[in-house]
Amino acid sequence: MNLRDLHYLVALAEQRHFGRAAEACFVSQPTLSTQIKKLEDELGVALVERTPRKVLLTDVGREIVARARDVLNEVEQIKGIARRTLDPESGTVRLGIFPTLGPYLLPHVVPQLRQRFPRLELLLVEEKTEEVLRRLREGRLDAGILALPVHDDSLHAESLFEEPFVLAVPQSHPLARRPSLKLADLGDQSLLLLEDGHCLRDQALEVCHLAGAGEKTGFRATSLETLRQMVAADVGITLLPTLAVKPPVAQAPNVQLVEFRGSHPPSRRIAMLWRKSSAMGGFLRQLAGVFRELPKGLLDPRGVAVPPPAANARGKPRGDSRQQSS
Repeated sequence: MNLRDLHYLVALAEQRHFGRAAEACFVSQPTLSTQIKKLEDELGVALVERTPRKVLLTDVGREIVARARDVLNEVEQIKGIARRTLDPESGTVRLGIFPTLGPYLLPHVVPQLRQRFPRLELLLVEEKTEEVLRRLREGRLDAGILALPVHDDSLHAESLFEEPFVLAVPQSHPLARRPSLKLADLGDQSLLLLEDGHCLRDQALEVCHLAGAGEKTGFRATSLETLRQMVAADVGITLLPTLAVKPPVAQAPNVQLVEFRGSHPPSRRIAMLWRKSSAMGGFLRQLAGVFRELPKGLLDPRGVAVPPPAANARGKPRGDSRQQSS
């Protein structure tokens, strides 16, 4: 048994196909298949069930794959310790981030990361929260930027910042004329939300629960941009994170952004997480520090909304309906 064979086995478990696993390992399919069979012969057990269309792991195969991932992860930790002993700020960091944060946060942070750690190779993976957590636990990611709370005692959470929400409404909506809102103002509203699997959906549902609001039935978006365009099309209203409405993000026409007031306006807490056993903990704390140093005012929801549209004598907004939030 050697590390190469364990690597082949883990790749096969992830791809569930000999051809794709061979491509991922940069070897021929016969080579990978032969080595998996040799590993089975050495262990004296069947690790995979070979079917015409896909590969299934046996029960013992799944258990051995889990152990193999731990072994390969520990080997990478050893290599990482050696690399960072020679050059503490070089090497590779595999960082996961969820889709409703990544496109809006990274443009503000990546330039600073390149300046602070010019020799660092940052590999970014954008996935939903549960997938980031799964890869993190399996050692396929070094760290993840996620919304709290995350209930996992094996992970360390380094707090980064708190991001407020704003309410996005069509300019013809009654709430568009408010300079700011209290959470209770949402009590009789139904909000457009994302589909299952997005942590922002869970966060918005929690806000709805606190405000006594509900979800607009018959529609679930796959992205923040879809939500934004549905508001622009007068389909409904929604919550948007502050970073998603700040430049350089272009705002959609007919969308009015209204901030919340009060001692506890709706928000989400963002943190960087990594395995407590990680040998990279010290360096990841430095990395988290860069994510914490965001440009001044970036997380301030004040100023994202244009003044409420003025009403004429018939109660309709004056001016260009294409006016955008800045």
